[in-house]
Amino acid sequence: MTRFAGKKAVVVGASAEGGTGWVIAERLAREGADVVVAARNLASLQRLADRIKGHAVRCDASKPEDIAALAQECAKQPGRVDIAIYAAGWPQAGTIASTTPADLMEALGVNFMGPFCFVRSIAEVMNDGGAITVISSLASTNVVPGQVAYACAKAATNLMMRYAAVELASHGIRANVVVPSLIATPMSEPFRAMPGVLDAVLKEVPLKRAATADDIAAACLWLSSDECFATGAWLPVDGGHNLRRAPYPEDFPKGAYESIDSEKEGQR
Repeated sequence: MTRFAGKKAVVVGASAEGGTGWVIAERLAREGADVVVAARNLASLQRLADRIKGHAVRCDASKPEDIAALAQECAKQPGRVDIAIYAAGWPQAGTIASTTPADLMEALGVNFMGPFCFVRSIAEVMNDGGAITVISSLASTNVVPGQVAYACAKAATNLMMRYAAVELASHGIRANVVVPSLIATPMSEPFRAMPGVLDAVLKEVPLKRAATADDIAAACLWLSSDECFATGAWLPVDGGHNLRRAPYPEDFPKGAYESIDSEKEGQR
């Protein structure tokens, strides 16, 4: 399949092998796109770029100047951008009482400021009729206890993307959000492997499995394709998890819930 032949794409948050951004970049390249990949870990990123014959750009998604530089680097490559996907994330565990202003600012950096600056900068170098997709989280729409800063940052991004959909519509640029729950990636495997953890999560998932990176990639590629007419949409890709509730701390074995903070995506 070459539905993206001749298209130019950029994926932020693609340095974790087997992670969501990595798989999205691989699938875009497989379907014909010329892909720019960006993240903080340039060594890992370069391995991906070499594999897909793409272009790697070091970028800390929490820094507006890095996002702006990424857009300018994309502009130097032949052709304007057609597809832009923001897959970076940084969970920040804590309640209102335990979250410090510094914690809040860290959560906002990657999870709201990053997408905001990405949309703002990449739209300037994007072809009319392009598509921007941001990966959000179930925490942005459903209460996930102990994730207030991360959840609020992601919720702000969801709303920002609706504004983007309206403001960019005159150029035919579509802006959408993919909303996953737990994703079965190598990075989440230690958490999922803890006794009782997966059972606690899947109890609330009607389709009884976690999403895969391929599931998320398939949604992102559809939203990025010419056959898609959606804009301003929040697309749950979670097996129906959003229809119920997120697991509460008491649903997990002792100590498991607290370990969520250590499972950061690390894909700035």
